Amino acid sequence: MTDTARTGWWNLLPAGIRGQVDGYVLQDARLQAVRVVREVGRAHGLGLTEAQTVVHDRYLHHGDRIARTPDSPLDLESLAARAAGCPGRVLAIEAVRDGDTTHDWFVDLLAVTAEPTGEQRLVTIYRSTAVRHLGEHEDHGPLHPSAAAATRAGTALAARLSVPFHFASPDRPDDQAPRWRP
Repeated sequence: MTDTARTGWWNLLPAGIRGQVDGYVLQDARLQAVRVVREVGRAHGLGLTEAQTVVHDRYLHHGDRIARTPDSPLDLESLAARAAGCPGRVLAIEAVRDGDTTHDWFVDLLAVTAEPTGEQRLVTIYRSTAVRHLGEHEDHGPLHPSAAAATRAGTALAARLSVPFHFASPDRPDDQAPRWRP
């Protein structure tokens, strides 16, 4: 899509809708912004790909003014404090891959608990969080940065808590990988 086409799509949207989309962008609510552009732009032949491109352009336009969602802390002390706040006894630390259209693949680091039985999300590790945590030029081998960061943080936390660490799919995205069981 050319710059002229992108500007044309944006200008087709009514001023009120453009304001709403910019509001979502400034709140770092990408999916809501894309949904609005797609719904309103459908009448003009705007598809999902074009809606995503228009919203991406608005992110570029607003730059540093966007209130970004803060990164989850990956330091051992913060993770241990989160685990200590879980209801029930922590039985294991588990890393689970997931993905979405906004963040690509990411990893949730979970505390698996007993009494009550369940799991508590400690952090969600996106690529950007992982790169900042690991260092931009760190070699993490064939692992996706979020998987490498989850492995490092999860292993350290599990050792601190004297529980097992489980990550069924560190080397490939698989949101259906087997989960940890006691």
